[in-house]
Formats: sequence, structure tokens, C-alpha cells
Amino acid sequence: MSEVFNGFERQYCDLSANLSKKCSSAVSLDGEHKKQKLSEIKSGLELAEALIRKMDLEVRSLPPGVKSSLLVKLREFKSDLNNFKAEVKRITSANLNAAARDELLEAGLADTKTASADQRSRLMMSTERLGRTSDRLKDSRRTMMETEEIGVSILQDLHGQRQSLLRAGDTLSGVDENVGKSKKILTGMTTRMNRNKWTIGAIITALVVAIIIILYFKLTK
Repeated sequence: MSEVFNGFERQYCDLSANLSKKCSSAVSLDGEHKKQKLSEIKSGLELAEALIRKMDLEVRSLPPGVKSSLLVKLREFKSDLNNFKAEVKRITSANLNAAARDELLEAGLADTKTASADQRSRLMMSTERLGRTSDRLKDSRRTMMETEEIGVSILQDLHGQRQSLLRAGDTLSGVDENVGKSKKILTGMTTRMNRNKWTIGAIITALVVAIIIILYFKLTK
């Protein structure tokens, strides 16, 4: 039996026991503590691989009678090392899955916050548009009321002008009646004046005839 191989064997057994404890404790850890523990385990695996390579070289240098029994141990150590590597991969995979899950959750929360912010922004924009629309409707309503007041005022003015025209028409009708009456009076006066003229003319003619007759009778005596 090689004393050198035995020394490597003792180192490997101590390292294997230490790695087994660290793997067991790493399962219950999380975050930075787990990362630190995994880093220690990986360093221990590198030491274990170096010891196995040294044992392999030592076994190859031994006589065939001794080599066969040591090769069996060496295969056991290599199998043990592979088990540790598989355990580290499993722990690392679980850690990555947890990290991925956390990242997904954070991304989901970020997306939710972004969506909420977008919804709030759209809601504020919609509220502003509604406010502007309401202001425009108020302005339109105010303009419509002012237009209605102006229309009512114009109708009142037109009504007043109509009444004035009607009164003016009534006044003109009264004037026409008065003019007609005055015309009748003037016609009557003209008729009477003409009749008086004929009467006075007849009286004057009769007087002239009477004077002539009187003068004739006086002259003929």
C-alpha cells in the first residue's frame, strides 16, 4: 500500500465530509449566503478533483498487484465527486429558478406599475379631454343663450316698429279722412260761392234793368 495514496485518501475523505456538510447547509440558505456557500463548495470540488488526479497518477505508478485495489477506491472517489457535482448543479439550478422567479415577479410588478401608470395617464388625458369638451359645451351654450337674447331683442324691436307703423297707418287714415272732409267742405263752399255769385249777378242785372226802365219812362214823359 502506498503511503502517498493513503495521505491523499485521508485528505479526500476529510474534504468529502466537509463538502457533504456544506451541501446540506446550502439547501436551507438563500440569497447572498447561498451564493457564498456554493462558492466554497465549488472551491472544495476543485481541491477534490486535484486530489483525485494526484491519486490517479500515484496509482498508475504502483505495481499491478497493488494498483487493482486502489483503482477500485479511486473509482469510488470519482463517483463520490460526481455526486457532489450533481448536487451542486441541483442546488444552483434551484437557486437560478428562484432568481428567475423573483425576476419574473419583479418584471410583473414593474409591468403592473407601468400599466397602472399608463392607465392613470390615459385616465388623466381622458379627464382633461372631457373637461375641455365640457368647457366648449358651456361656451356653446352661453353663445346660444346670448344669440337667443339678441334674437328676442330684435323681435321686440321689430314688434315695436310694427306697432309704430300701424299707429302711423292709423294716423294717415285719420288724415285721409280729414282731408276728405275738408275737400267736401271746400266743395260745398265753392258751390255756395258760385250760387251766391249767380244770385248777386241776377240781382245786379235786375237792378240795372229796373233802372233802365225807370229812366226810360222818365225820359218819355
